Amino acid sequence: MSGHNKWSKVKNIKGPADAKRGKLFTKITKEIIVASRTGGAHPEGNARLRTAIAAARSASMPKDNIERAIKKGSGTLDGEMIEEALYEGYGPGGVAILVETTTDNKNRTVSDLRSLFKNHGGHMAEGGSVGWMFSQCGQLVFEREKYSEDKVMEVALESAADDVSAGHDAVEVTTSVPEVYRVREAFERVGMHPLSAGLGYVAKNTVPIESKETGEKLMELLHAIEDHDDVQKVHTNFTMDDQLFSQLTAK
Repeated sequence: MSGHNKWSKVKNIKGPADAKRGKLFTKITKEIIVASRTGGAHPEGNARLRTAIAAARSASMPKDNIERAIKKGSGTLDGEMIEEALYEGYGPGGVAILVETTTDNKNRTVSDLRSLFKNHGGHMAEGGSVGWMFSQCGQLVFEREKYSEDKVMEVALESAADDVSAGHDAVEVTTSVPEVYRVREAFERVGMHPLSAGLGYVAKNTVPIESKETGEKLMELLHAIEDHDDVQKVHTNFTMDDQLFSQLTAK
């Protein structure tokens, strides 16, 4: 299993449990605003919004907060302009990093990210210099304690998903971009609910990390980026020995 998949699985499993509720609500609220602005305020006709609302409910976000975010996104309630932006950079060991953000101030976000990269042994890159190393796809992540790899594989095959990969804690289903929400609904029809579902990026080539020191620096950078309020997702192209990865992520 490639490193970027390991990272995404660990963050989806551990992130909500470790995050402060207010920070998690902020990230979800921004996603609801963007989803309702780009696809409309009605969940039945907006798969991205349905997914964002499901994430909000899973995090026990109050119904009023969800409705307020939808109104802001659809323009029926005044609020700050939230925009999506993709930033690129390199981490320790030459690892490529894509950072998906939702922000009301791009200048602030890029300045903060530039500092985080610099302070943790990496650097920001020009647009397009990293993105070409990744392909966009649909991704669904399931908690392995709830759903076995065999069961996920069964439904994935029936719904014509592209691929299934399993880690220690989670199972990830990969789809084409247009099919991700259709596949998600196929799983939900049989009572299987993913931890996350949406668009992501898969690395075309990977960079091996073998040094514990380099791995520690990389993990510190990735955690720092993930912790920023404007950051929604982080994608990387590293691979790492399972034992070393477990040691570093257990901290």
